Amino acid sequence: MKHSALLLLVLLSQWSFSQTDQRIYDIIKDVSAERIESDIRNLANFGTRNTFSDTVSTKRGIGAARRWIKSEFDKTSKDCANCLEVFYQKDYVTTNVGERVPKDTWIVNVVAVQKSAKKTNRYIIMTGDIDSRNSDPIDFKNDAPGANDNATGMAGTIEAARVLSKYKFDCNIVYLGLSGEEQGLFGGKGFAEYAQKNNWDIVAVLNNDMIGNIEGVDGVIDNRTFRIFSEPTPFIETEKEKSNRRYYGGEVDGISRQLARFIHKTTLTYMPEMNPMMVYRLDRFGRGGHHKPFNDMGFAGVRIMEAHENYNRQHQDIRIENGVKYGDVIEGVNFAYAKKLTAVNAITLAALAWAPTAPKNVLIGGVVEPNTKLKWDKTDDPNVAGYKIYWRLTTSPQWEFSRNVGNVDSFELEGIVIDNFYFGVVSVSKLGHESVVVFPNDIIRTTFRRK
Repeated sequence: MKHSALLLLVLLSQWSFSQTDQRIYDIIKDVSAERIESDIRNLANFGTRNTFSDTVSTKRGIGAARRWIKSEFDKTSKDCANCLEVFYQKDYVTTNVGERVPKDTWIVNVVAVQKSAKKTNRYIIMTGDIDSRNSDPIDFKNDAPGANDNATGMAGTIEAARVLSKYKFDCNIVYLGLSGEEQGLFGGKGFAEYAQKNNWDIVAVLNNDMIGNIEGVDGVIDNRTFRIFSEPTPFIETEKEKSNRRYYGGEVDGISRQLARFIHKTTLTYMPEMNPMMVYRLDRFGRGGHHKPFNDMGFAGVRIMEAHENYNRQHQDIRIENGVKYGDVIEGVNFAYAKKLTAVNAITLAALAWAPTAPKNVLIGGVVEPNTKLKWDKTDDPNVAGYKIYWRLTTSPQWEFSRNVGNVDSFELEGIVIDNFYFGVVSVSKLGHESVVVFPNDIIRTTFRRK
């Protein structure tokens, strides 16, 4: 009897998402503000990292910066028995692509792939930008230290690699330094094409662009709030998908929005002192970041960044005018805050990489009925213990209700009327980690057997 009760408790603990993973807390603790500060200072000390700056010097310019970034990834790989595959990925751009390209040049990205414990084509990506700029985006000679924009995001990516390389995952994790962001998101476009050409199944892209400023131009000082930008629906959706949404809903339930919700929930679970703020748009008003090229190809991607920007420190020549200091210098960076946002990324990467493969082809039914029915294709991932259904009011930003339904491929929620809620399904691992929520992509058109 005692053995049966113990077995029941173990099974229940495996099915509770409220159960937390001690390894996630260890990851948070291991992220170092001191190492991040050192990396930010090193990057800023290259003087300028403009896309068209010196590539030969060992001390100044983007060439020196990217070689240093690669050397840091190489050191991390050596420490983890060569668990990282480190390489350059590059594309050639010419002056005919836009006014921000004053001369033909190579756009060179620095890539470190943490290989999964088992063979898989699933990838999770964290990015930071290598390049910087001052007031003139094509001024590649004068100083543009880019301490916050975006040495912070790049330093955070390097630090996440150091921390997570100590663990084993069943999903590949990519730590990526992207170039050419200020000239037109060229690095992201080139790497997204590289991933697509190599048939990568990209689960998520976490684009980190400015994660170190806590003093906003609006006068607010805030070291806890950060923003998660995500587009509402996939850019490449079909006409049928657009038409279905008009009748079935899902205007804010694309794959990038589900990723944003995952980050929001993971942060509140493991770092409740933080204040994640989901922003329902691709990026800042009228602007775009390096997650956009991945979104353009149908991959889930978001931008993670500070909540309160200081425009006096962005895209500015270093100077003082009317007593106001301008320029993106090291004094404008809060290293403790950059540590917090790096930790947010690291735990999200780990939670995603420890989660099982998400269910496929989620269907929904229950029109003019008292119950809601869901059906999906089970994954063959051996890490899956079962499945869980989420639902929420149509006006709610986050999933509110859930039910574990076991290792099945369909379920009927009795007394839950389909008209009043949105629904989704996740896979749950044997240790309680969940996949990103999958929103139904069509209705059930065959006879459904009640569970």
